[in-house]
This record gives sequence, structure tokens and C-alpha cells, in this order.
Amino acid sequence: MDLKTSRGHPWTLGQKLRRASWMLVWGLLGRAGPRALSPFRLFLLRLYGARLGEKVLISAGVKVLMPWNLVIGEYTAIGEGVEIYNYGEVRIGKNCCVSQRVWLCTGTHDYKRPSFPLVWDDIRVGDGVWLAAETFVAPGVTIGDAAVVGARSVVTRDLDGHCVYAGNPCVLIKPRPRD
Repeated sequence: MDLKTSRGHPWTLGQKLRRASWMLVWGLLGRAGPRALSPFRLFLLRLYGARLGEKVLISAGVKVLMPWNLVIGEYTAIGEGVEIYNYGEVRIGKNCCVSQRVWLCTGTHDYKRPSFPLVWDDIRVGDGVWLAAETFVAPGVTIGDAAVVGARSVVTRDLDGHCVYAGNPCVLIKPRPRD
């Protein structure tokens, strides 16, 4: 491994300062406290560029790397301890449930190059999706509308809508009834 040739992060000083400011503000004011503080968390996220629909719930302990790369639709709940590692855009639809300790991870490293440069790709979660506890969603994944992903699943490829999935690797379990 030759990390001497790695250029590190491709961000300007201004972008790094913005991230540092966000991490300080969120760490001191946003992450802790009861569920009732969700409106204040929404305020902070919007202040830093997140695009959030009506009646979004952000629980305690949520981590958002870059709020300006976050879009959440109305009536969506983000559970305790969710990690949104969003170098790329994370777009979560309306009426979704992202349960506790889910990881939405847009970043990885290019293992083909000796310096392991950081690379990223967007994540898309459709409307009416439930990501159960401790699910991991990898970079570049799109999850279709009304999909359900079982607890502790590892999602590394796109999932069709209106189906139930689970496992590591995540596989189709059965279709989900449509209303």
C-alpha cells in the first residue's frame, strides 16, 4: 500500500471549513436530546443546506456527514443512531422509515489503485420504503418504492420496489402486496 501518492480529499479549504463548522454545530447542538428536539435538528440541517419535506422526524444520535447532500421527503422518520455518510447525494423518499443504526454509505475507496483514493456514488431510496434496524446500504444503490429491507441486511445492488428483502448479501424474500 502506497499512501504517499494519495492526494487526500479533493475539497477546497472553504469546503473543509464548512464541514468542520457543521461537525461542531451538529456535535454540540444537534445529536443529543429527546425525540421532541427533532424540529430543532431539522432547523440545523436546513441551515446547512439539507432539503427536507414536511413532518420529517430526525431522532437523537443521527450523524450526517454533509447535510447539503441530503434530501428527505415528507413524513419520513430517521431513527436513532442512523449514519448518513453522504459524500454523494442521499435521497430518501416520502413516507419512509429508516430504523435505528442504519448506515447509508455513499463513500468507498478505489481498491484497484495503490493509494486507495476516495470515491463515491449517490444513494436513492424510493417512497414508502422501510429499512429495518442496522441495515447497510452501499454506494450507488437505488431502492424502489414500497420495498422492505430486513434487519441487518447488506444492500450492495439495486432493489426493485414492492418486495421484501433480507440477508447478507441482501436477497429477495417475497413480493410485497400492493394496496
